[in-house]
Amino acid sequence: MNFDLIAAFTIVLFILYIGDFISTKTKAFVPSVFVAAVLFLLGFWTILPENLIDLACLGQPLATLSMYLLLVHMGTMLNLKELAAQWRTVVISLGGIIGISLGTLTIGKYLFGWETVVISTPPLTGGIVAALMMQNAAMEKGLVELSVLAIVMYVTQGFFGYPLTAIALKREGKRLLTAFRKGEIKAETATSNGPSDVSQKRSKLQIIPEIPPKYRTTYMYLFKLGIVAWASAITATAINEVVSRFVICLIFGVIAAEIGFLERRPLDLSGSFGFMMTTLMAFIFAGLAKATPNMIVSLVGPLFGIIAIGITGMALFSMALGKLLGYSKEMSFACALTALYGFPPNYVLTEEASKALAENPEEFKFLMDSLLPKMLVGGFTTVTIASVILAGIFVNLL
Repeated sequence: MNFDLIAAFTIVLFILYIGDFISTKTKAFVPSVFVAAVLFLLGFWTILPENLIDLACLGQPLATLSMYLLLVHMGTMLNLKELAAQWRTVVISLGGIIGISLGTLTIGKYLFGWETVVISTPPLTGGIVAALMMQNAAMEKGLVELSVLAIVMYVTQGFFGYPLTAIALKREGKRLLTAFRKGEIKAETATSNGPSDVSQKRSKLQIIPEIPPKYRTTYMYLFKLGIVAWASAITATAINEVVSRFVICLIFGVIAAEIGFLERRPLDLSGSFGFMMTTLMAFIFAGLAKATPNMIVSLVGPLFGIIAIGITGMALFSMALGKLLGYSKEMSFACALTALYGFPPNYVLTEEASKALAENPEEFKFLMDSLLPKMLVGGFTTVTIASVILAGIFVNLL
């Protein structure tokens, strides 16, 4: 079967849409990335050409450009005031990441080998960017099979995170509701509505005046993103990539937003976020073209073994830190588990647990106000920030 540019593009988007459709239909229980990965695999094994993503013009160098701009964009989403208010959640969530890493780099290394655990650990923390960074690092080292493991790890770990989070949230919700009904605790006011609602208010550190609204165009947003990404690349080169250029993009995005050079969520304001994410998603699945059925079978052991070891380490560290900081073990584990899926599943799971437990709108609001800020900050800390930094460190360990 022959595919021209537009045919390849349409098929790629159709597969990605099927993943979204099934995820929505199952209320995020079946991850869209898992569905898309299965469809791409079956397609590559049957009728789809191995260079489908390149034919659709969604491969390199567009994917690298998208990653630069997306990481700067993600940095602008970091609301330092919100993270400061939820500092205990941040500490516990990061403790979970440390638990994953220590488990995989010790027990995992002994069972599966150094390269396997180094490549698979950052994707286990949930971020697509981390998965893509490790996939590229594995390919550069000629580790084709392990580059596939990075993708498979990313699309699989949610299946472990969803049920464990649902159990933890329901137990925590029951505890909170019992105390609420007895009058032992009062309703809290949620401090955040999530990453999508990062405020555009002036930061106390803002030193650059705002550009008048009539001059804020798509070109302006992308131009300023390009400047910050360019500065990140120059800095990374100057320090010989001691710190990954993608980690620097994230850090410079935070700084640029705080001083007022960049607006919050500039890719959303420019209307470009969806296409950039589409490019990255398509590119990460391109690696599946090299995955043979025998290769997938050989990866089952390391995949499930590393996930089991990582989650065990996460549970031990997050619960221990939670006890020290005054969180229940269920809430601590739920916050750490956001590393396995991030936003928006953390919102969906919290909402579903609250609906299942609450007997009236007042109880539902109480549960959402109590649970949601912690879950959102946990996911934002682990997936958006920690996974990228972790990948930047682990790339240098190969």
